[in-house]
Amino acid sequence: DEENKKVEVIVPDDQLSLAIGRKGQNVRLASQVSKWEITILTEGAESERRQAEIKKETQVLIEALVIDDVIAHLLVSEGFKSIEAVAYVPLEELQAIEGFDENLAKELKDRAIVYLEEKEEEYEKERVQLGVSDDIKSIDGLDAEMLVILGKNNIKTKNDLADLSSDELLEILVGKFENNEEADKIIMKARESWFK
Repeated sequence: DEENKKVEVIVPDDQLSLAIGRKGQNVRLASQVSKWEITILTEGAESERRQAEIKKETQVLIEALVIDDVIAHLLVSEGFKSIEAVAYVPLEELQAIEGFDENLAKELKDRAIVYLEEKEEEYEKERVQLGVSDDIKSIDGLDAEMLVILGKNNIKTKNDLADLSSDELLEILVGKFENNEEADKIIMKARESWFK
């Protein structure tokens, strides 16, 4: 959907006012012409944001895998930015990281899998406690964490879900979908029984 595309433009710190234009006219005009939502960041701001992201990603790995910050930083810098990435990537890819051997790679992979399994069990218990029905669980595209979030927002049956617009679903499950189409598919799946 062209109208919902977003793009970030990184400019040198001393070029920010030029890129934005007087009273924001440059960025406004570019947004209107392209139909994209344009955000302009300075190189300094982008660098700070990236450092904050790396710190957050590293901290998640440290806590979940019970590892030190050196190993966590190595994982993140090699592109393993989530527990899922460590758990599901072929062992050879972890072993390929400089300083890692087969034993370390296997241990990290095993810890990641155990962590995700335990998390899944916790979410499943919470889903049941919240009264989120099994029928909503059968909808493709909704994971255990999403079901808990839905339950906390009083969406507990397929009908509750079917009553939502995709925008409302995106608002409840912030950051869980790559695009609107994924939310649309889930809503339409929930509405299937309406058309039978």
